[in-house]
Amino acid sequence: MTQTSVSLALAAFSFLLTVIWGSPLLRILRYFKMGEQIRMDGPERHFAKLGTPTMGGLMIVLPVMLITLLLNGASLIGPTEMLGKSVLLPTGVLVLFALIGIVDDWAGLRGKRSDGLSARMKFFLQLVIAFWASYGLYHYLDAPHLYLPGFHIEFRVGLWYIPVAMFLIVGFSNAINITDGLDGLAGLISVTAFVAYGGIAVMQGQIFVARFCFTLVGALFGFLWFNVHPAQLFMGDTGSLSLGAALAVVALMTGQWAVLPIIAIIPVSTTLSVMLQVPYFKLTRRLYGEGRRLFKMAPLHHHFELSGWSETQVVQRFWLISLMTAMIGVALAVA
Repeated sequence: MTQTSVSLALAAFSFLLTVIWGSPLLRILRYFKMGEQIRMDGPERHFAKLGTPTMGGLMIVLPVMLITLLLNGASLIGPTEMLGKSVLLPTGVLVLFALIGIVDDWAGLRGKRSDGLSARMKFFLQLVIAFWASYGLYHYLDAPHLYLPGFHIEFRVGLWYIPVAMFLIVGFSNAINITDGLDGLAGLISVTAFVAYGGIAVMQGQIFVARFCFTLVGALFGFLWFNVHPAQLFMGDTGSLSLGAALAVVALMTGQWAVLPIIAIIPVSTTLSVMLQVPYFKLTRRLYGEGRRLFKMAPLHHHFELSGWSETQVVQRFWLISLMTAMIGVALAVA
């Protein structure tokens, strides 16, 4: 089999594995009443989702971890190496960020956020894991520092690589988390981004990174089987935090993180909408005595919902934009 064929086969296997074990997981989550809590200030149509099982990120993370570990274990006794040790780093990041999400999701489900992770502790743990990953990329994997569109040379950034990598890992972890607000949105955006970086990795000859990407793509498609509108379950912080962090790590491993804001334009735009809305509201309240808003509601997808778009229209149109920008990002990366 060609390298690309193996990657696609892994995607298909991951998809089947996720769909098969998805139904039992869904029954378990329902049995233990792992129901989502809905923002009371959100769009009214979302109240119908109250009680929908969450922590669906387990449906994604566990198959990817299982496949990665099994294939790396098999390579020790087999004639060929199916997955390289380099993918253990993004897999580790995926699992560790998922653990943070599990604790946070569990606290929210029990209605005891005070017993869970505080915002500061959550951010601190993200920084610790991001530092470990960045240090590993820099010192052990010797990942390419930076490729810029139009240049066919690697730009070395020295020790600045570590803080930049940490910023990307933590930033995109939270960006996907903020984007996860509508049925299928975060999953479709993540699939598109991982397909893009899987393709970039194939063209760079980083076949093990490509296999990791496509294994994750298969698991995401399996998750979307249950998550598209009307969603049977949500990924929760367990999925969104881990997917964003893994995406940033993959981008760093290819050296093509300069095009990440283009490929992941929806999470970037959604995060910016929150970053602009909050200070603008506080500033206008100080100046005019009442807070004003740039958007009808942040994050950005809720603004369009309140502007009259249906949930499926928002998801489909955001995904179309994501597909277009992902193609642009790939084109710039190989230019």
